[in-house]
Amino acid sequence: MFRKILVANRGEIAIRVMRACRELGVSSVAIYSEADKNALFANYADEAVFVGPSPTSQSYLKMENIIKAALDTGAEGIHPGYGFLSENPVFARLCEENGIVFIGPASYSIDAMGSKITARQTMKAAGVPIVPGVEKGISDPQEVEEIAEQVGFPIILKPAAGGGGIGMKIVDGPQDLASALSSSQSIARSAFGDDTVYVEKYLPEPRHIEFQIMADNRGNTVYVSERECSIQRRHQKLIEESPSPVMTPELRKKMGDIAVRAAKAIRYRSAGTVEFMYSRGNFYFLEMNTRLQVEHPITEMVTGIDLAKEQIMVASGEDLGFSQDEIEIRGWAIECRINAEDPLRDFAPSPGKLRRYRSPGGPGIRVDSGVYTGYVIPPYYDSLISKLVAHGRNRAEAIVRMQRALYEYIIVGVETNIAFHKAVLRNDRFRQGDINTHFIKEENIMDDVKKVAQEDMVKGATLASSLGADTRKIAAIAAAVDSYLSATQIVPGNSVKGKS
Repeated sequence: MFRKILVANRGEIAIRVMRACRELGVSSVAIYSEADKNALFANYADEAVFVGPSPTSQSYLKMENIIKAALDTGAEGIHPGYGFLSENPVFARLCEENGIVFIGPASYSIDAMGSKITARQTMKAAGVPIVPGVEKGISDPQEVEEIAEQVGFPIILKPAAGGGGIGMKIVDGPQDLASALSSSQSIARSAFGDDTVYVEKYLPEPRHIEFQIMADNRGNTVYVSERECSIQRRHQKLIEESPSPVMTPELRKKMGDIAVRAAKAIRYRSAGTVEFMYSRGNFYFLEMNTRLQVEHPITEMVTGIDLAKEQIMVASGEDLGFSQDEIEIRGWAIECRINAEDPLRDFAPSPGKLRRYRSPGGPGIRVDSGVYTGYVIPPYYDSLISKLVAHGRNRAEAIVRMQRALYEYIIVGVETNIAFHKAVLRNDRFRQGDINTHFIKEENIMDDVKKVAQEDMVKGATLASSLGADTRKIAAIAAAVDSYLSATQIVPGNSVKGKS
């Protein structure tokens, strides 16, 4: 087992990994930027090393500074968390070359899944079902049109080097193809430095279902459980749950076995996620995330398996601590990503000082966070405040517990997306489990978000009045909020614009 691990990340995921280290008796080292010098994770670690100015390119992506911090502190391993350098094969190789264990897969496995085109080729060769399309990059509009005619409209254009839905374009017909291709390539070039794109068939009523896998250095590989991640906005996940409402034991085994096959095809070790698109009874490989997922807590809640600890133990040379037959799903878990953003302003980021912060608790509630009252959320990084998880005996109980937890959450000083989560959770179609990746648009959820925001404003004013607050101030605040909401026009497609 390691004696010391450096965590090359920040915020809640850094604390999550450090908690695993503490339980394993392993010392942790934090790295921090100028903006994070007072962050909770930097104080939670046993040691903390300054690695550069606030911009990520000068701190959390500065490989040589991170490697130096590990060597200077005597860290034997580096855990990358998610994002930043977690899926960067160059960084994984740099760790290997410096005698530091990269707590994740080998660099060749990251390489195999780094390009979506290469991943499609590899999975197809391994017998894993892939979405109809092509396994090569395309830049010529004429060639794209010919392939689209073969595959059949609608199609989706995807950057080969990307992720997170960045640069993806849905094309309904040939008249939109040239502009969509140009836009997708431009975004890909800017975001990833590579404008290669490829074509896939666009699936009807798609559900995003992913399988958590774990593998050790001996090749023992299991699927831990699946997660439904269909509640998305612009391909960004906002609410996840485990298990999936559409899952049956037979389908779980079929998809889980395919996920294991995919992992074995690239000699995978560590925690990873195989993502599928599910459409009308069929499923297809989407991509593989060669890291710990943001939404891993819901898998931990329903299985009792600590994925972060398993990652560390496997990286230290130990075998998996469980077999496929020993994994059992108990109950249901839902995760809401609580972000510092304003859903009524097109989800614009809302950095700033948390003047008051009180997280929920009680039965079945877990909060993974890295903030506190007085903490200033910086504008340089992801706006995530916390991952709020509710666990219940069944889906209905998990939903009502999440609703109760959202009611208890107190965040003052920044805008949050809590109203959005409340609106989704009380939607009848969501409660029935009838969801797909177009749910937000199809259900006009943003109209409901506005109603929830108005209700919360009234409740807040009523509470303040009952506590003896100045009624004139309450009235002024209520009028200002009402004016703000009235001046906001919800536009289809989840954008928000002021009335002209």
